[in-house]
Amino acid sequence: MKNDEPIDSPQYVEALEDLREEVQSDPIEQTRLSGLYEEASTARVDLWNTVTAFIDIENGQAVVTEESKLAAGKWAPEIVDDCDAMLTVDVQHGLTEQMFESIVQEKLSELIGEATDTENDPR
Repeated sequence: MKNDEPIDSPQYVEALEDLREEVQSDPIEQTRLSGLYEEASTARVDLWNTVTAFIDIENGQAVVTEESKLAAGKWAPEIVDDCDAMLTVDVQHGLTEQMFESIVQEKLSELIGEATDTENDPR
């Protein structure tokens, strides 16, 4: 997590739900994930495997701070620890907006579900 204080789970969930709703209701090029779509649909598949949006929760809003491609392996821990959420999509030549929307909806639902589970069972 980017902040020294833990993210308030309801705030985290609300911000991700808002992002999910935005992707569902607005054209992709008008959303905060437009850069992720652009990278995932146009990157060379012979060079890159995935593209990740790094998301910070600031003042109750999901802010995409960066999109970055990865050829293989995993992100370094210092990169992962410096963001509140990561949304990773496989690079696919010809990825349609509808396919992207479906993938993102599923991944955001997973992140929201994990946060909700943690909130209900903090262990």
